[in-house]
Amino acid sequence: MATVIPFRALRPTPEAAARVAAVPYDVVSTDEARSLAAGNPLSFLHISRAEIDLGADVDPYADAVYARAASNFADLRRTAPLLTEEAPSLYVYRLRQGSHEQTGIAGTFSINEYEHGVILKHERTRRDKEDDRTRHILELRAQTGPVFLVYKSSSAVDAVVERAIAQAPLFDLTAADGVEHTIWRLNPGHSEEIVKAFGDVPALYIADGHHRAASAARARQQLSEKEGTGAFDRFLAVAFPDTQMQILPYNRIVKNLGQHTSESFMNALRERVNVTEGCAIPASKGQVSMYLAGRWYALTLGPARAGPGAEERLDVSRLQEEVLAPMLDIGDVRTDKRIDFIGGARGPSELEKLVDTGKAAVAFSMHPVGVDDLMEISDAGGIMPPKSTWFEPKLRDGLLIHLI
Repeated sequence: MATVIPFRALRPTPEAAARVAAVPYDVVSTDEARSLAAGNPLSFLHISRAEIDLGADVDPYADAVYARAASNFADLRRTAPLLTEEAPSLYVYRLRQGSHEQTGIAGTFSINEYEHGVILKHERTRRDKEDDRTRHILELRAQTGPVFLVYKSSSAVDAVVERAIAQAPLFDLTAADGVEHTIWRLNPGHSEEIVKAFGDVPALYIADGHHRAASAARARQQLSEKEGTGAFDRFLAVAFPDTQMQILPYNRIVKNLGQHTSESFMNALRERVNVTEGCAIPASKGQVSMYLAGRWYALTLGPARAGPGAEERLDVSRLQEEVLAPMLDIGDVRTDKRIDFIGGARGPSELEKLVDTGKAAVAFSMHPVGVDDLMEISDAGGIMPPKSTWFEPKLRDGLLIHLI
């Protein structure tokens, strides 16, 4: 059963929260981070992407970047200021984006449970990205951005949350993208009730933040060799019920058609899959929208291959098997420089722009993966193809920090 553990959060004052809060480090490029943080010395991007305060040509993994992150973190703790809670607490974190609303429990979660399959994953991680965040955690002695977890909804948890949010929130801010972030600090009684209710939750699933969780585990391994046990035995996360999740598609662009022209590619494609005139949004599972030479088409994929893993039945797997690999010679999407991935939050207009301006030759708009698919694959120990899911809205870095 799952364990959630109250912690003494390091956090900004309510007055500074909106200026401190920043998008997750891994959803923006260095240039985008630099632009977002411009004119705001309190932006947490100065810590999570500290290369923005160094030269334009600096290696983001250079020693100087981690040293600058630690220095900026110390400065922010003083100037924002950031305060450490007097007593361990859990928090309720609500996200609102238009008509969509989801409310989760923020706390710390057991790395032992992560390593022993109570907290389940569905993605492989890259060693270089793990190296980066592991070093970031160790240099700061802090986990500065939460992992995004999912659990099968619990009426017991819901009942406590409903009572807890009747009080005034600790933070209530609306980010530049229009997403409202509201956080309540739970009193000791409510925290105890949540801890007890989570004891009946059979498993937790990592939705977003696989590299953060893996890096916390690696940092723990290094620290435990010297220090035994400590706060580093846990990682920072927010857990949301599955019934409130919003998964957007993770779309694909391909920069060139290899040996094909647009015409020859279309002719060859029609021999492999059913192609009709279409629109930018796939109508259902098993269908992919394709933008090529200024027009949208609907591709109806063949029958899902029979196999033991649900991941083989995902549209991203079938597109890879039926189109990308055999027709465009894209084998490993993790390493092939011809393919790129566009989060569904940017919409089909972004795909059209990339193709129309010549930055891509063809774009594929996907139907979103369901949260049931994610949990089924995770339960079976399966691994989803890279860039299968885009969770929206995103949590913000810097509002709740776990010192280790």
